[in-house]
Amino acid sequence: MRSNVLVKTVVGATAVVGLAVGSLAGAGAAFAAPPPGVQQTASSGVFAPTAVVNLGLSDAQAKKRQVWLQTHWGYTGAIDGQLGTGSWQAMQRFLRAYWGYNDSIDGIVGTNTVQALQRWLKAYWGYTGAIDGIAGSGTQAAFARATDAL
Repeated sequence: MRSNVLVKTVVGATAVVGLAVGSLAGAGAAFAAPPPGVQQTASSGVFAPTAVVNLGLSDAQAKKRQVWLQTHWGYTGAIDGQLGTGSWQAMQRFLRAYWGYNDSIDGIVGTNTVQALQRWLKAYWGYTGAIDGIAGSGTQAAFARATDAL
C-alpha cells in the first residue's frame, strides 16, 4: 500500500512540474510574440529609405515635378506621382547645384534638404517663413506654386 502512495505522489509531482514547465515555456513564447497586426520580417541590417514624401503635392503635381526632375536632374524612376528616394535624390542634385545643399545625395528629406528647398522657394516662389528645415504649410504651399508653374 505504501508503494502505491509513493508511486502516486511521484507521478503527481511529476505532472505538476511538467505543467509548470510547459506553462512557463508557453508564457515565454507568448511574451516574445509581436503584438497583433505587427508583422515580423528578417533583415539583413541594410536599410534603404523608401518613404514617399510629396510635401503636400497631389499625385498630378508630383508627376509634373518628376517629369522636370527627369528632364533636368537625372531622375530615372517611374512617373508615378510618388516622390520617393529617386525623386528626392534628383531634387538634392538640383539643390546642391544652386541652393546650398551640402549633404549626401541620399533621397532622404531631412533638415538640410528642406532648408535648401526653402532657400529656393524664398527666392522665387513666395515662401516667407524661416529657413528652419521644417516643411510646414508655408513650405508646402510654395513648393506647390513652384510645381504648378512647370
